[in-house]
Amino acid sequence: MINLEVPKKAGALINQAYQAAAEVFRPISRKYDRAEHTYPAELDMFAALLDGLNSSGEGGAGAAGVRRSGSDDSAKGNRNGANLNVVLGTIEMCWGDVGLLLSMPRQGLGNAAIGSVATDEQLERFSGMWAAMAITEPAFGSDSAAVSTTARLDGDHYVLNGEKIFVTSGERADAVVVWATLDKSKGRAAIKSFVVEKGTPGFEVVRTEHKLGIRASDTAVLRFENCRVPRENLLGTPEIDTKKGFAGVMQTFDNTRPLVAAMAIGVARAALEETREILTAAGVTIDYDRPANSQHAAAAEFLRLEADYESAYLLTLESAWMADNRQPNSLQASMAKAKAGRSVVEIALKCVELTGAYSEESLLEKWARDAKILDIFEGTQQIQQLIVARRILGKTSTELK
Repeated sequence: MINLEVPKKAGALINQAYQAAAEVFRPISRKYDRAEHTYPAELDMFAALLDGLNSSGEGGAGAAGVRRSGSDDSAKGNRNGANLNVVLGTIEMCWGDVGLLLSMPRQGLGNAAIGSVATDEQLERFSGMWAAMAITEPAFGSDSAAVSTTARLDGDHYVLNGEKIFVTSGERADAVVVWATLDKSKGRAAIKSFVVEKGTPGFEVVRTEHKLGIRASDTAVLRFENCRVPRENLLGTPEIDTKKGFAGVMQTFDNTRPLVAAMAIGVARAALEETREILTAAGVTIDYDRPANSQHAAAAEFLRLEADYESAYLLTLESAWMADNRQPNSLQASMAKAKAGRSVVEIALKCVELTGAYSEESLLEKWARDAKILDIFEGTQQIQQLIVARRILGKTSTELK
């Protein structure tokens, strides 16, 4: 049974992440929101600290993988491990600034993909690499099965051709985990992921995008034209198993969706804390011992938003805890992502409305812009609800579209 209290052993990690968010991220948050596409040099030292935490096995606030292989005694019983630690650390860091967390070297979503499905040899070979994730293409958004970038085996290399858009850290990262199909005629089962390192001939960063939010991070358009990738850079198995579908590459989402939910929770908590301070300064008392309908309208609305936040928070902890305990968490990961993504948008916008913080004098304005992407990337609200429905109803993707 899951214990909903934060594990005591995670206390030091949470405190360190909070201090970094308060002392490093918050002071430069507005600076890099305005200076879009400028790399935050202040992150280099902190990234090295996170590398140390991750290599020690304690986990940090970066990307880790969901790895359920193995049947030793350590996998038995209830465990609070790296996935829960990463989620708790991510919440604290995004309380500071979500765009800056996404800019952290070696903590990209591609690193989560490598951590989830790479072989032990690949884990060692790609250790220390900063990897972005490239899935979306100009012809599709949320339907990951519609990948049209191709990978053709030619001797000891795969030849990649296609274009990817909205790639977070696509310009700054050392490599990109690219989703491509080995055979379009075989559908989802032929979709595989490849680690493509920067400098590989045929790999081009076309441009970086100007964005509504998370402006500290770079979002790039990438093109692959007869790009030759060593065959050993394919993550997982090269075999096309039509019965298994593309469960191998999709396993990545079991980890990254709780991470994005954690990002949303961090932003939502920041907005709620700021709003509480502003309401209190304005003389509005938030009383937990009185019914909401007998309090100031702003206090009643705040209590509703806080309850929404709590439910998203608990769903996210559950999905991470399940991963640590070797339990399939695809349903819970999608539930957490759907709930947290929707909640952070409403919370951030309502906090702006309650406080009138519509100018750059307050970070509430920035958080309201940052929030929307957390409801979109790693699968939109609509896609998450579709996945949840399929899981609950026992329907396949063909039966329920």
